[in-house]
Parts: sequence; C-alpha cells; structure tokens
Amino acid sequence: MSALGGFIMSALIFVYGTLKQGFPNFHLNPGQRVPGQFRTIDALPLYVVQLPHEDRAPWLMQAPGQGHQVIGQVFQVDDATLRSMDRFEEVGQPTGYVRCEVRLEAIDASGEVLRAQAYLKPVEQMRDCLAVEGPFAEYTLELCEGYRLVWPGQPPTEPG
Repeated sequence: MSALGGFIMSALIFVYGTLKQGFPNFHLNPGQRVPGQFRTIDALPLYVVQLPHEDRAPWLMQAPGQGHQVIGQVFQVDDATLRSMDRFEEVGQPTGYVRCEVRLEAIDASGEVLRAQAYLKPVEQMRDCLAVEGPFAEYTLELCEGYRLVWPGQPPTEPG
C-alpha cells in the first residue's frame, strides 16, 4: 500500500524543524500527517542557528550534496495552509525561506520515493547568523531546547 494511503493530493510538505508534530510551532501546521518518517534522498545541510530574534532555529540549506540525508515528517496540506506556512516561513521576503521540491524516501516502509515541498534557506543568509551548529541529520527535541522566536509586537514563541 502507498504511504499516501488514498490521500487526496493537494500539496505535500516535508517538515524537519519546529513545524513537526511535538515541536513548538506544530500548532501552525494543521495538515494531515502521512504516516511514518521520511528522509531526503539528497544530502542537505541542516543547521541550528541563532539570530537576533530567534534562538535554536533549524535551517535546511539550499546546498544539495552537502550535510546529511535529513529526517522529517510529511504532511498533506490544502492551499490555505500552504499560504499560511509560506507567510510564517517568510517566502518571498529577503530573510525568508524558498519553498523547493525535495525527493524523499520512507524510512520504515518499502522505500517508496515521494516528492514534496520543503522550506530551504539560501546559503547567503548564513552571514546573518550569530551562531551556527551542525550540520545535523535530524532536528531533535534536544536540539530544540531553548527555541525562541520573537515577532515584533508579539510574545516570544517558546517550547511548551
């Protein structure tokens, strides 16, 4: 049986950081989870960075062939959720992510290959980081410890 198990396709999103189930920004991800864990087929560098307004943020870089195969979760999302996630990830903004297609393989299943969208950071944005750790193969709860995001005029987002 397919990992998609009869889902009606809208968009598949590969999440590897704070939008994963059990992580601080999961409340912004109302998508339907595709069962299992997935990893990128291509190696990509996943860093944990510090910025003036954010601590312990996961950045998956637009640098194929570097880093590790990255582990994450896949969600089916509708167009409204995709637009909302794009706003959260600041797609189209100078400091934002770029939504790109990645190829994934199921870890616990038949090795089925999926194509999904993921939020990647342009490499040139690394210059804005105050601190960088990694690369890592997975953003874990331990790496997330101390995560903080401050939006102007909003209380900080911190793990619960």
